[in-house]
Amino acid sequence: MRVTLARRLVAEGIGTALLLAVVVGSGIMAERLCEGNVGLALLCNAVATGGGLVALILMFGPVSGAHFNPVVTLAEAALGALSRRDAAAYVLVQALGAVFGVALADVMFDLPAFTASAHVRAGPALWLSEFVATFGLLATIFGVSRRTPAATPYAVAAWIVAAYWFTPSTSFANPAVTVARALTDTFAGIRPADVPAFVLAQCAGAAAATLLFAWLVPASSSLPAARSAS
Repeated sequence: MRVTLARRLVAEGIGTALLLAVVVGSGIMAERLCEGNVGLALLCNAVATGGGLVALILMFGPVSGAHFNPVVTLAEAALGALSRRDAAAYVLVQALGAVFGVALADVMFDLPAFTASAHVRAGPALWLSEFVATFGLLATIFGVSRRTPAATPYAVAAWIVAAYWFTPSTSFANPAVTVARALTDTFAGIRPADVPAFVLAQCAGAAAATLLFAWLVPASSSLPAARSAS
């Protein structure tokens, strides 16, 4: 049975909001409990994000595809698996959901709903790492979902957890997530001035992966569920 656009948009909005609540909330909790041990805090943040991703993709994948990420949605549209109208609606609700998720996490920890982040994340090394993180995310989705779709939620989560550690940017890999995280001055935040370069690098990485896998592993139908990122 075809799922209506309204239901898919609700799934995308709620899923993206919960993803941001996991990322930001676990960052706040980790920072408080680890008492200055940044490495341990990052480990806690990464594990919580990976676990949350698996649950959310399994939860909402059958409804909307569980994109939770504008570059995944735009890749679907570029490959003809999603109409431009639906893609625009997806991106809008992802952005709104991400902002709501940040506010939800902050309020749960008795912080102001929105505060501009002062966490500096700038420079060519971080931009390159966002390109690599996003390229790898899209490559994981394309490569795994077209051969073993049931494994995709776990593969996506595994990539994000790994990329938290091998990229100095800690793998945002998602424009909606990046913009929303500029609104929280917590462990997961990013200074607003640093957002545009991150988003450009993410879009470039996603485009490169989409072009490569359109040739490497062609698909004649829509990608199965599991498209996300922190």
